[in-house]
Amino acid sequence: MAIKIRTKNGDVTVENDVIASVVGGATIANPGVVGMASRSALKDGVNQILNRENYGRGVVVSQGEKGLTIDVYIVVQHGMKLADISTSVQARVKYYLNAYLGLQVPEVNVIVQGIETED
Repeated sequence: MAIKIRTKNGDVTVENDVIASVVGGATIANPGVVGMASRSALKDGVNQILNRENYGRGVVVSQGEKGLTIDVYIVVQHGMKLADISTSVQARVKYYLNAYLGLQVPEVNVIVQGIETED
């Protein structure tokens, strides 16, 4: 599903992979976030941390009546407060999507798929 943005000069189409890249960059910039996780943890492996090329597997973009909804799947560092990390991810994702793509996102859901422990 692509997002269409109407401008005075015409329409701009933004593909989900672009949105996923922006969301992934915003997410991993947060302290305490080890990386993006696959939304299909059982199928893809719970401990798999996605690289930049695979951020789309850790981000779900859906459009509803209120606008865009973003689901972000992450792996966090052991010992960090999940509520603080989640709030930070939500704020940063909203900011990046607005700053880079001009998108207003009313809802960002953070799903913690794993906790990385120190070996």
